[in-house]
Amino acid sequence: MSNLKARLLAATVALALGASLASPTLAQTTDPMVGGAAMYPTKTIVDNAVNSADHTTLVAAVKAAGLVDTLEGPGPFTVFAPTNEAFAKLPPNTVPMLLQADNKPTLVKVLTYHVVAGRLSTADLMAQVQAGGGKATLTTVEGEPLIVTSDGGTITLTDTKGGMSRITIADVNQSNGVIHVVDTVLMP
Repeated sequence: MSNLKARLLAATVALALGASLASPTLAQTTDPMVGGAAMYPTKTIVDNAVNSADHTTLVAAVKAAGLVDTLEGPGPFTVFAPTNEAFAKLPPNTVPMLLQADNKPTLVKVLTYHVVAGRLSTADLMAQVQAGGGKATLTTVEGEPLIVTSDGGTITLTDTKGGMSRITIADVNQSNGVIHVVDTVLMP
């Protein structure tokens, strides 16, 4: 190999190594994106959720239910956060009906069914599923159970009515808990 080729190869390897060494640092310091917005682990669940374009319906529901102060509190909470698309899967007029003041108790029940006390990462959820022989039962803040299963790659939540929701974005850490974005609204 000529001296020039050897130097070019050495320079290419050095650049590649430099880039690969820089990448883990960048990946470790990059905040996850949800709904086009960075989610900062130093902010609360509510402070982050209000910036997600995918969670405007959830934020409106949390405000209508009077749960903002709770979800800004110290927690920790695990929130299974349905997207706008998840709310759109509900029967027509369900969301507007739930947002009416007369239906606040029902709205609170639905929203608190998406919250579990404590900070449960997907690793924690998977450990519970394995310990439970293929499924785990979580007790929601609403009081009813939520079943967790996994096919190895996807974590699925099953509500008391048999409805199923998948975690689509996992382990979005917050100062007062963790959010897992889900694709379907769960019903108690």
